[in-house]
This record gives sequence, structure tokens and C-alpha cells, in this order.
Amino acid sequence: MKENVPDPNPELLTAKLLLSEDIEVDEEEFHHLNNPADGIKPIVKKYLGVPNHAEQKGSKFFFTDGDASIEVTVVTKEIIRVRLAPHSVFLDEFSYAVPELPTKPVKFTLAENELEFRVSTEAVNCHIRKQDFFISFSDSNGVTTSSDAAPMHWEENVKFGGYYVFCTKTCAPEESFFGLGDKATEFNLRGKRLKNWNTDAYSYGWNQDPLYRSIPFYISVNEGIAHGIFFDNTFKAHFDFGAEDRTKTSFWADGGELQYYYIHGPHMMDVVKNYHILTGTHPMPPLWALGYHQCRWSYYPENKVRVIANGFRQNKIPCDGIYLDIDYMDGYRCFTWNAKYFPNPRKMIEDLKANGFKTVVIIDPGIRVDDNYWVFKEGKEKRYFCRRSDDYFMEGHVWPGRCQFPDFTNPEVRTWWGGLFDELVDLGVAGVWNDMNEPAVFGSGTFPDDVRHQYDGFRGSHRKAHNVYGMQMVRATYEGLRKQLKNKRPFTITRAGYAGVQRYSSVWTGDNVASWEHLKIGNVQLQRLSVSGISFCGTDIGGFSGEPDGELFTRWIQMGTFSPFMRAHSAGDTKEREPWSFGEPFTAINRKFIELRYRLIPYLYSAFWEHHRYGFPILRPVVMHEQGTYSNHYRQDEFTYGDKILVCPVLEPGQTSRKVYLPKGKWYNFWSLEMTEGGQEVEVATPLDTMPLFVKAGSVIPEYPVMQYTNEKPIEEVKLNIYYSDYEVNSFLFEDYGETFAYEQDIYLEKKFIVNGTATSLSIKQSMEGLYTPRYEGYHLKINGLPFKPSKIMADGKEIKEVSVNADKTYEFKFTKNFKQIEILK
Repeated sequence: MKENVPDPNPELLTAKLLLSEDIEVDEEEFHHLNNPADGIKPIVKKYLGVPNHAEQKGSKFFFTDGDASIEVTVVTKEIIRVRLAPHSVFLDEFSYAVPELPTKPVKFTLAENELEFRVSTEAVNCHIRKQDFFISFSDSNGVTTSSDAAPMHWEENVKFGGYYVFCTKTCAPEESFFGLGDKATEFNLRGKRLKNWNTDAYSYGWNQDPLYRSIPFYISVNEGIAHGIFFDNTFKAHFDFGAEDRTKTSFWADGGELQYYYIHGPHMMDVVKNYHILTGTHPMPPLWALGYHQCRWSYYPENKVRVIANGFRQNKIPCDGIYLDIDYMDGYRCFTWNAKYFPNPRKMIEDLKANGFKTVVIIDPGIRVDDNYWVFKEGKEKRYFCRRSDDYFMEGHVWPGRCQFPDFTNPEVRTWWGGLFDELVDLGVAGVWNDMNEPAVFGSGTFPDDVRHQYDGFRGSHRKAHNVYGMQMVRATYEGLRKQLKNKRPFTITRAGYAGVQRYSSVWTGDNVASWEHLKIGNVQLQRLSVSGISFCGTDIGGFSGEPDGELFTRWIQMGTFSPFMRAHSAGDTKEREPWSFGEPFTAINRKFIELRYRLIPYLYSAFWEHHRYGFPILRPVVMHEQGTYSNHYRQDEFTYGDKILVCPVLEPGQTSRKVYLPKGKWYNFWSLEMTEGGQEVEVATPLDTMPLFVKAGSVIPEYPVMQYTNEKPIEEVKLNIYYSDYEVNSFLFEDYGETFAYEQDIYLEKKFIVNGTATSLSIKQSMEGLYTPRYEGYHLKINGLPFKPSKIMADGKEIKEVSVNADKTYEFKFTKNFKQIEILK
């Protein structure tokens, strides 16, 4: 065992850790602690020594230097987990992020030579170097993809107990880093140093860190090969991507276990898909949740809510959801109604529903200390509220005043909390918005470190539970709603979360600002969240605080049209900002894009299915399409929506044109249908009423008729927009009931379209999987970009005679929804 070895990575100095906000030790006390009169240092830094023993137990391999041990677990052929036990005593296996490890059999081997131990699967090798216990990974071709720059080490804190754990890896000259969830900085994290600690960050700015969510997962791309690191540690965690030393990247935590998963690519998409194998995907949302939502702090009294709802219908602007912020409650007490503002909530919610609106209400974790308040009384009697180390209840001030807070890491508390929604559900509430759950406390920021948590039987302090508190709150909400809604899908949204929160909720990027800078920040944040496992994400359109002008709000609506979650929200001290608030021409443009959102709902819903079933992110940055081109590692303005539509938001005021990079392949301008070869930048006009959008050649883009809300009227036919390609391209259309869990019993329909063309023909093939039968009977097909004039169109052996030819040289015709092949011949 090596002790007091000079730290090879200077940024990991013990002093910096002890002087962090978690540990109240000033610099003078630190020097006293490490130079005490009795000669006993409370901080002991230790490194792994030389591995002298290897042992196998099933898919787990144990390596020890005689004191400390490393566990290497083969999870899948692409995923290997590494755990460190400083004194060979591993913590019990438990993770909120990873409910259970995959159980599919994997082929693996253990080999040993004079230099190393090597654990290998078909895809990846884990090398444990005998000389110094360095751990590295290589692919099946022997290319090293990740390697330690120092042996893993830990620091024992004698005064406070526990360990600080560290891992330092080499950082290649052109290695790039992506992910880490919610960070208001450049998309490529190279050169950044960041922290994971859920924080209420009102009106945060560029490069402010940390923010609301902690997702300790990042993707590395180096020389065209991607891998991921998921550091499953819920304590305050730190990441250095070549900031302190450009040759090293490090991650470390202020407690807990050094446990990380190496996730092999070689493509970024492979890494994200494999990360989802560990942490899960979003369940399919109710279809209405993909519509446009309107929110404000706050819409009250009831008459104001009705005015807003009528405004949408009178202006013929589609909308599915209206949100009620904290003012709907009686004195901000959760699960109550303010009788003055909302004398008959059932009638209001029923009337909104009849007009096509779902009602979503906010719920916070702070429960007012009031013995006459039934929620507090129940929680107090059942001892469901968090306690401090001296056994006093944790108390803090939030909106209701003096509050206590449920311990959502206790499964009994989660069950209780989920049951509290029964009255709201009975009244007709369709969704729940979880806020203030970092957890946020006025004055102190959050809970003290000594607050104790049950942690599903693996007890710990708030230092351990802080980052999962919000996730477990929304888990309780989701599971409670799922029980009470029977077979209907819940809709939840949360401000705080940890890795795996996607199994329970959508998210938004928190209290942003009405500025062009925040439009840019939001664009990057949503791409980052999507590749970090959280695809159902959006921003507060228009900015929460501050005052947008009509141009900024409209450009935000345009970007929000292509956010998986689309909601406008604003603070109570700002001017109202409904889509019609800025007058013309903004109202007409906002209507145009929100209508486009509704036309493309079947495309978004299908992208959600691809995410849920296959683990694909819904928003995909350019680098995910072309990771081998180094310049793309720094492109962050553009993304694809699914994999077929390229979205290029306008991010500057008064901008009349912008450069757009088209990935390799052929792309059609969505508006003009002009086809352009990819792999290059092009200049695109950006008048206010448009935004650069491109469709990949070969795509089949499904489209619904415009409705004022989802399911306003029966679908009589689905329009298929087909874009000619001279190479084969696959597209999906997913259909089901849109609100039930019947898809879990294969009551769905997954349609696969294959488009392939030549100079003289175009073929469209369709295949189907699943047991669902849509009610509509036929398709309306529109063929775009044909390079020839067709002489004959054949569908399943029958010639189609009724074909419309448009001025833009597109062709339209109708045919049954069950066709197998359509051929268009020159």
C-alpha cells in the first residue's frame, strides 16, 4: 500500500475538498488538522498498491493489493463496472439509477501474464496492470480507449468519517467530452471543470454551475471512437475535463463509493443506448403531453384561467395543457385549494377538459407546520418527515412558511405521498409538476448535511441523499398517479433529478431568463440532456424572468416547436406572454409553428417510441451523426429532431440569414423542397416567419391534420411526406391508443418504411409489427423531389390513376394504409 505519494493530479488537493462548502473547515483549521500536536493526521491519502491476487465469482472479478480491493463486473459485452473498496469491504449493492443489472448471459474470459490481468468480452477488454494497478480499456481491435493516469485513490477523513474517492484518466490531445446532464456551458465540455450538486439556480447565467440536476454520465470521443463513463455516486461529485491539466481528466466525490461503468461505443449512439440499458428510458407519454402547454406563476383566480383557455380557442392557436402554480393552493399548502380563487375546482377542470385542455398542478416538497393541516398531521404522526442527527425534525422556510419535508428515500413515505394525489385525480387533474425539490430552502439553500435519510434501508446523511431527493419525490408522484389513473399514463415534470429520473418524469431547464443568451443556453442544454438520458425535456419558452420582445418570443416558439417538451412559462412580475401577447405579425407566426408542432406529432410520438424501445435520444447533436469529423465536436447550434429533421434555430436578434451545416447525405429544405448535398455549410435565409429546417432524403415524415388539441377529432387519414432518395433509408411510424399502457402488452403498431430510388424509379415498402389497429383507413401520400416525371404508379400490383401534380413538381395520391409496396416508375 502506497501512502503519502505526491498527487499526480494537482487539482485533487485535499485542502480544496476540505474547504468546499460541504465541510465547514476554514483554511487555518485545515492546517491545524493536518499538523496536529498529537501527530495524528485526520486526512490520510492512500493509493492502490500492486495487485497480487485475482479471484473470480461468476461475472465478477476481484483484484487486491493485500488491503484494498477492486471489483470488475462484466455487465454486458459493452459495459464493465469497476468498484473500489479501500479496505476490501464493498458497500451493499444498491442504486437509484440502476434498478438492476442486465441478466443476459455474456461470454467473457480472464487472462493473466507477467504484465497484467485482462478481463475480456467480445467487444471490450479491461486491463489491470500489475506494476501499479492502473486500469485501462481497449476495444476488440486492441485500441486503447480509456486508461488511468494515476492509480485510483481515496482519502480517509478521520474527523468526519468516510472517504473522498478519486479517479484520474489520461486525456488525449483531441479528446472531446459530452453529456453530464444540466450544464449551462458549451456543448463540448473539454477544458471545463464542473460540479454535480442539485441547486436552485434562479436566473442562472452562462457557465454558472451547478444547476438543478446531477447526471454523472459523460461521453468521450477520441479519434472517432466513443466510450462513456457513468460515475454512479450520489454525493457531491466533481469532473475535470482537462481544465487543471490538459493531459488528464478526473472525476471524484465527497463521499460514497468509487463505482463507475465503462460503456463502450464505438459510436456515441451505442454509448447512449447502453447507458439506457442501465438506467432505463422514458415510458411512453400520454399523447396530449406532446402538445403545446401554457404556464405562468400564476394563473388565478379561476376566471383568469378561463380567459386564457378561451384566448387559445378564439385565436385558433392549439394548446393541450394549462398549469396552475402555487397560488391555486390554500396558503401554499400542497393538496389543498384556495376557496377564494377556485371555489369549484371540479367544475373548472371539467369545463377545461370539455374545451380540450388538461389541467396540470404544481406540488412542492415543503409541508407547512400546522397541526390543523391534514397532510402535516398525517406525516407527523407517521414520522415521515426528515430528521437531523439529534433527532429533531428538519425544518426550513419555503413558500408556506415554516415547513417540514418528507423523506422520499423511504419507500413507505413514497407510497403515502403517492396516495395523496387521489383527490386531485378525482377532480380531474391530468398532470403534476414537481418543483423546489433540489431540495430548495429559503436562506440556507438546501438541507443541512446532518439530515438523515432512510435511503431504502441503506441509511445515510443528506450528503448522500441530496442529489436523489427530487428524483425520489417525482418517483413517488409517478407511481402514485399510475395506481390512481388505472391504465392511463401519468404525466409528471420535475425540476430536480439524478441519473435514471427519466423513468418517472419529464424535465425543464429551470428558471431561465428572457434573453438571447438564454435562448442559446437552452438550445445547448436540451441537446445535452437528451444525450445524457433525459430526452423528454424543454425550456421555459420566452424566459421565466425578464421581458422578451416579440421577436425573441417568436424565435423561442420556433425552437420550442422542436423540443420534446413544449411549454411557455413566466414569472408573476413580468408581462403576460401567451402566443398572441405581442400582436401581429408575431401571433400569426406563433400560430404557424404551433400548428406545425401538431402536424408533426406522429413523427415526435414515433421518435419517442424509438427512444423508449431502443434507447435512441430524441434530440441528436451534429457530432452524434458525424463523430469522426473533429470540427463537428464544436458544433452546437444545430440538432436533429429524431434522425430525419435537421433543426437550425435562429439565435440572434435581427438575423436575416445564417450558416447551416448539413451532415453528409442529401437534404431537402423543408419549406422550398430544394435538395442540397450534405457535408458542407450553406447560407440560409431566416426571415422572421421561418426557421431553417431540413429533411433527410429518403425520409417518410408522417403528418396529422391540424387540431386545436390532440384527439380533437378522429383521424380520417395520415399524410405521408416521402422524400426521394437514390439510396435506401428506413423510417418508423408508431401508433397506439395514445393514453394507456396497452403497448406493454404489444397493443401497438410499429410501421417500418423503406425508401429507395434510382434514376428511373422510386420504391416505398411498408412492414408492420404489433396488434393495434388504427381507425383510419388510408394514407395520403405526397412524393417530393422526384427527378423524373412518372408514367405509372403501382401499389401492390394495382395502378393508381388518380394522381395530383402540384406546381412544385410534387405528386399526391391516396391508398390503403396496409400497402406493402408502392413503385413509381419513369
